[in-house]
Amino acid sequence: MRRILFLVLVAFWSASISSAKPNVLFIAIDDLNDWIGCLGGHPQALTPNLDRLAASGVLFTNAHCPAPACNPSRSAIFTGISPHSSGLYRNGQSMRQVLPEAELLPKTFSRAGYWSGGSGKMLHYFIDARSWDEYFPDKKTENPFPRTLYPKKRPVSLPRGGPWQYIETDWGPLDATDEEFGGDYLVSKWVGAQLQKKHDKPFFLACGIYRPHEPWFVPKKYFDAFPIDNIQLPPGYREDDLEDLPDQGKRRGPNRYFAHIRAHKQWKHAVQGYLASIYFADTMLGHVLDALEKGPNAKDTIVVLWSDHGWHLGEKQHWQKFTAWRVCTRVPLIVRVPKGTRGLPQGTKPGTCSKAVSLLSLAPTLLELAGLPSSKVHDGPSILPLLANPNKDWPHAAITHLESPGSFGLSKGNWRYIRYTEGGEELYDVKTDRYEWRNLAGQKKYLETLERLRALAPKKFAKLVKPKVDTLPPLKWKPLAGDAKAPPSKPDGNPFDVVFINQSKSKVELFWMDRTGGPKPYALIDSGAQYAQQTRPGAVWMITEAEGAKAGTSLGYFKVGDRAARAVVPK
Repeated sequence: MRRILFLVLVAFWSASISSAKPNVLFIAIDDLNDWIGCLGGHPQALTPNLDRLAASGVLFTNAHCPAPACNPSRSAIFTGISPHSSGLYRNGQSMRQVLPEAELLPKTFSRAGYWSGGSGKMLHYFIDARSWDEYFPDKKTENPFPRTLYPKKRPVSLPRGGPWQYIETDWGPLDATDEEFGGDYLVSKWVGAQLQKKHDKPFFLACGIYRPHEPWFVPKKYFDAFPIDNIQLPPGYREDDLEDLPDQGKRRGPNRYFAHIRAHKQWKHAVQGYLASIYFADTMLGHVLDALEKGPNAKDTIVVLWSDHGWHLGEKQHWQKFTAWRVCTRVPLIVRVPKGTRGLPQGTKPGTCSKAVSLLSLAPTLLELAGLPSSKVHDGPSILPLLANPNKDWPHAAITHLESPGSFGLSKGNWRYIRYTEGGEELYDVKTDRYEWRNLAGQKKYLETLERLRALAPKKFAKLVKPKVDTLPPLKWKPLAGDAKAPPSKPDGNPFDVVFINQSKSKVELFWMDRTGGPKPYALIDSGAQYAQQTRPGAVWMITEAEGAKAGTSLGYFKVGDRAARAVVPK
């Protein structure tokens, strides 16, 4: 009888634990590729805290992002809706314009009785205040970044090659402590404080670590860990890597950043900056993990760590992101589930999973783990079966969508398949070709494999939702007086649209200033009207009075930056 009573009590105790709602710690590290110790992406990477988290949970070694850009990737992760379903493919789009009613993960958990808090960059440069109970910085600001120390004079290491260059492509050590630097240190401090509290409710707590996103400025001690004379270049680099690609791949490979960096002999210094920024991010992660382990929530908190996409440092002659190659789509993903969790009472056992999974699966997985109802809008499958058994059969493919609907990278087992809307294809066996150096798509013996992978792709792709004018960033209005003229244009880069909005009380005329400073008339814009004009970075557009006694009088001008924008002629 005593034994029976004991077993009944144990069963009751186990049931009561698994019925409790688990906490969720949701950690994002920005622009992090596989340059972490446990993934072996670069031999010099220092990531002891990522490695210790991986050693305590399930490390997915074949995880891929929904899109190789911050906005579409993070929007898909937080809504569970794939870019090919939403039409949100690019950074320049507004999540709330494309998905005005979509519910984000923190709101779903709040409705289920959780406290949802966050800090740092979780979405693309906004907080979405309505989705959170609390945020640091204050959610009302819609600015997810706490104060951060940057050099007073920029650039430091890489001169700007022209208006096409992203202004944050720069790096260097700072003579500052972590606390003086602020940024991710303040994020980790705030998140750590929440983890050391005993909460009245279960929590969904998000931690957005911004580094190694550009610019790569971190305290000097992190640079000192990687002496410049010892820096090793990316192991995935190969100079002739573009020769067997279709035309669409060849156009995506070489970009001006990599050539510019090499011309200024900054390749090794940039690699140093990236490694230093990863080491800094890892140290901040360590503060968060220490706070969890030393606090009252260690035994009932699910930990999920991910990155929104990878990063090129010369591989495929490319710098930055925006590609469907593995160096850009493959990301760290670590999941640790404690025993007694509703959806997985046995918890996770430390280990690795090599199945191809997508970060699109995070939303449905967390709902299932927490015992919450599934969502019909979620496009990805829950990976809970793999958390229970990493070797379980997995019929799903992981798809990463490029900015043009119909262009994507697909991962299934050891195979990587890339298709471009223009028809070009690439095929790689990463078991024998980790760095995707040999495109097999043109070989007849792989036709069956190609057909099998093609069949796994979506049949329909939502159209790209063009940004509304009021969601575009504004260009600065520079007024002119009298007969003054605008400066000449120095166009340099790919074309995009700028929308001119005439808020003045009279009709105005739009002129493009040519390279010699000569004005070329383009359009008349009525009072209150808009006009969209294709242009390029570095172009200058002058506005003059179009009618009346002041016709021809210069009013001001706009200088185009590196992206689509709105140019408002003031009242």
